[in-house]
Amino acid sequence: MSKLAKTICKHKKIILIITLLLLIPSIIGIKNTKINYDILVYLPEDIETIEDENILADEFNMGGFSIIILDDMKSKDIEKLSKEIKKIDNVGKVISTTDIVGTNIPIEMIPDEIKDKIYKDNSTIMLVTFKEAISSDETMDTIETLRNITDQRCKISGMTATLIDTRDLASSEIAIYVIIAVVLCLIVLEIALDSFITPILLLANIGIAILFNMGTNIFLGEISYITKAISAVLQLGVTMDFAIFLYHSYKEELKNKNNINEAMELAIQKTFKAVLGSSLTTIAGFLALCSMSLTLGKDIGIVMAKGVLFGVISVVTILPALILQFNKLIEKTSHKEILPKFAFIKNFVIRHYKIIIILFIIILPIAIYTNNNTKAYYKLDESLPKSLPSITANNELAEKFGLTSEAMILVDKNMEDYKINEMLDKIEEIEGIDFTISYSKVENLLPKEVLSEDIKDIFISDNYQMILVSSKYEIASDQLNSQINEVNKIIKQYDEKGMFVGEGPLMKDLVEISDHDFNSVNTTSIAIIFIIMIFVLSSISLPVILICVIEFAIFINMGMSFLTNTTLPFIASIVIGTIQLGATIDYAILITTKYLDLRKEGLEKKESIGKALETSISSIMVSGLCFFGATFGVGAYSKIEMIGSLCTLMSRGAIISVIIVIMVLPALLMIFDKLICKTTMKMKEIK
Repeated sequence: MSKLAKTICKHKKIILIITLLLLIPSIIGIKNTKINYDILVYLPEDIETIEDENILADEFNMGGFSIIILDDMKSKDIEKLSKEIKKIDNVGKVISTTDIVGTNIPIEMIPDEIKDKIYKDNSTIMLVTFKEAISSDETMDTIETLRNITDQRCKISGMTATLIDTRDLASSEIAIYVIIAVVLCLIVLEIALDSFITPILLLANIGIAILFNMGTNIFLGEISYITKAISAVLQLGVTMDFAIFLYHSYKEELKNKNNINEAMELAIQKTFKAVLGSSLTTIAGFLALCSMSLTLGKDIGIVMAKGVLFGVISVVTILPALILQFNKLIEKTSHKEILPKFAFIKNFVIRHYKIIIILFIIILPIAIYTNNNTKAYYKLDESLPKSLPSITANNELAEKFGLTSEAMILVDKNMEDYKINEMLDKIEEIEGIDFTISYSKVENLLPKEVLSEDIKDIFISDNYQMILVSSKYEIASDQLNSQINEVNKIIKQYDEKGMFVGEGPLMKDLVEISDHDFNSVNTTSIAIIFIIMIFVLSSISLPVILICVIEFAIFINMGMSFLTNTTLPFIASIVIGTIQLGATIDYAILITTKYLDLRKEGLEKKESIGKALETSISSIMVSGLCFFGATFGVGAYSKIEMIGSLCTLMSRGAIISVIIVIMVLPALLMIFDKLICKTTMKMKEIK
């Protein structure tokens, strides 16, 4: 590492030139990385509902559909619009009232069973099916085209329309997220550091690492919009302490060295050793997300683990070059540190450690209970503003026409009509089922001469008959999930190969997989970080203590959502524990390593813990405040609750972790000092 440090300091200008050149492919990579807005795409490909969706697409040439609400439109205008929509390449079928009964039959002559479902308060509906998948570029382009050719009398509902609105909203906000995070971090750093120019250099260094990380996402093919939205601010918050450590180390070495290059060489070596262990735990925490069955975890995990790695590399290469290049400017803009040293906290903790332990024991079961009972929601459009066009259309469809949740049953094409009708009679008896429609039902309700081939093609393929089922229950609700189980039982009685497909069954799988992921990803992250810390700290007992401290902070963080009666988006509830553990365990490691070094030097436990805490508080405070600043503003600003809730949890978690590490960890070290000495290498002889 010594030779590398010398090379970095000697060739600082070359490093900066290469860095600037590498930014070009990084920016190209960012622009060419596809962003995915459909979370259902991250469901495992081998689950039954995904396979059933593929059969639906292949058999009926239907990757997705949208229902258009038509207000105050005459039959002739509807027919004209229907013909125009049919010309769009990706459109499969278009079924409107005029396709069913023509333009000459009065509304009054339509049977009530159909009329009540397609007419309401001078409004009617039109079904449009798409050949390509819901989140494909072709289908999204088709929805954009539909919006362009329709007027204010038409409202377009459906998942694809929601995905487009999500994309547009996220695209308009992401740049603002970064600006907010940078401004708040800059304020923290200007207060915490001793030069006005240094915070700008530190942020520039992290900014470059972020661009490198985002640029290399092109090799992943695509990333989620959630990953894109949070990765920059999260990388900024998590890796800033590496940069602060190098700068502080450099300033310390300058006290003993007159040559800035020699001081920086030593600072690089010390920084690399210091951040290696903490960066490994952070990377491990993010990689633990890859264990999720829902592959969105893998998406976030790989990008963030990569981001931490780029953060470490940039801190020991690019940042030293920047500091050396602008050293004169740093000295000219130097000032006294405004942030206090917080020495009084050390005295308070050491003096009252027994009271702190008692409070810890009292609060822990409460924190566990509130953490375990925090509620999560799974309805994807629930996290979006109600004013979006797609959400307005979806809500009107539910309120006016009662179309809350639609799904399809696929059964053998040759199943007799009487069996289908018998099956549907049983299904309609299930509580919450609104109505069912099969081709045999339509034939009974309307004269065959008015039924078009398009309607027959909607319901019958080469191998299957399709039946539409409408439920009164909300997507991803417990009632709907129970209802789906009951419907599936009845389907299997009549056709063992029959299937129930649609957004409802997909979301049911999402709920079940997410519940499993919540437990597995937390267990995995704890196990991986525990193993790493055994080697980093050379101890069996310390990893247990440190993980207990951070998990306590996580329980409090999640429990606050329960106490404030806040229902979280399911993604936030799954990943926050792993993110907070991986990102803030470094605070505990910093105090602990200093405590170990001082104990090995022969200092007594009280003095060792006191000095370790006193020399660590400022670094932990600055790091925690940077993490808070990078995420708090985004949480407050974002109109997408999926992103806003996650950032709010991260910002709150950063502050809680800082407080718990500073207060509870030293108290636990005081209590378990004997055990630590007996279970840590090279400390058995210490009294």
